[in-house]
Amino acid sequence: MYRVGKVYLVGSGPGAVDLLTMKAYQLLQSADVVVYDRLVSPEIMNLVPLKCVKHYVGKQESEHTLPQNEINQLLVDCAFKFQKVVRLKGGDPFVFGRGGEEVEL
Repeated sequence: MYRVGKVYLVGSGPGAVDLLTMKAYQLLQSADVVVYDRLVSPEIMNLVPLKCVKHYVGKQESEHTLPQNEINQLLVDCAFKFQKVVRLKGGDPFVFGRGGEEVEL
């Protein structure tokens, strides 16, 4: 039997480091992997430890790094390889952020 890690869906709010919740900060500090979008500020990404694996999955209107189904699969694959996976989204992941789709995994 193998152990599967956990995926945490975290919103980065408006992008200011001092507006992150303590829980979001703690998850970022202890993450093995962070899967993040283009709306996450560089200041917040600077909180992620150097040893952490980072996957950029940003989307713009006509340019998608990965389609949503591949982002979902990436999260599942990471959960099989790592203990703590953070899906970091700009703003509130449940307001225009497809958070509901990613939680259904």
